[in-house]
Amino acid sequence: MIVVKVGGGAGIVYDALCADVATLVHAGQQIILVHGGSQETNALAERLGHPPRFVTSPSGYTSRYTDRATLEIFLMAVAGKVNKLIVEQLQRLKVNAAGLTGLDGRLLQAQRKAIIRIVEDGKQKVLRDDWTGVIEHVNTGLIQLLLHAGVLPVVAPIAASHDGEALNVDGDRAAAALATALGAETLLLLTNVPGLLRAFPDESTLIRHIPRADIESFLPLAQGRMKKKLLGASEALSRGVGCVILGDARRAEPISRALAGEGTMIR
Repeated sequence: MIVVKVGGGAGIVYDALCADVATLVHAGQQIILVHGGSQETNALAERLGHPPRFVTSPSGYTSRYTDRATLEIFLMAVAGKVNKLIVEQLQRLKVNAAGLTGLDGRLLQAQRKAIIRIVEDGKQKVLRDDWTGVIEHVNTGLIQLLLHAGVLPVVAPIAASHDGEALNVDGDRAAAALATALGAETLLLLTNVPGLLRAFPDESTLIRHIPRADIESFLPLAQGRMKKKLLGASEALSRGVGCVILGDARRAEPISRALAGEGTMIR
């Protein structure tokens, strides 16, 4: 089993991704696909007059501030559009895919963050009305039911809180949680760069192999969301996933190429 997470940034070629998924599935490979939708969410938020706001935590991680209005925009863009367009493409390629969020059937259950702490203008602040969460449980029975029926799950990173509220959760961490809970052999994180770069944005400086024990020493090289990808990789490896690959979703056959060694492999 392979869990594939594809980001939602600029340059990602979903047609090529879906074609590769279809080829692998028709060859007998079992795949779970998790996706983001940041670019689509940003565009919709601008059109609706509620532009995105990104905040930085005291530890240096940047994320989307998700108030209730932003959460509803995220639901429209990611669950309502991106998810269903991916499912449509897969269905046209004769892959029986089903689109769902982590909210459906409590596939992903998370603890809502009561507050978040940020650094703004050099000062620490506290933000409330945040609708994000940290995943605590995966409903493996629901996924196994779909897989046993020959259905490929396409999962949007929205979880259910303990009170049944929809929560925005990190897509890489969601993929890592699914891979861990389902005992996947490989977790593949696809984005719009070829992998971890020693000198970002110079793609000729791709780092091809990272020993699991050395992940923390590579964190200073990670730019933007790549830090979260490395953290997700570390979590998955520490909980039994055999291999994590950071790959490029801008090219043809992105999954097959990553599995063949074109990317950053962490064992």
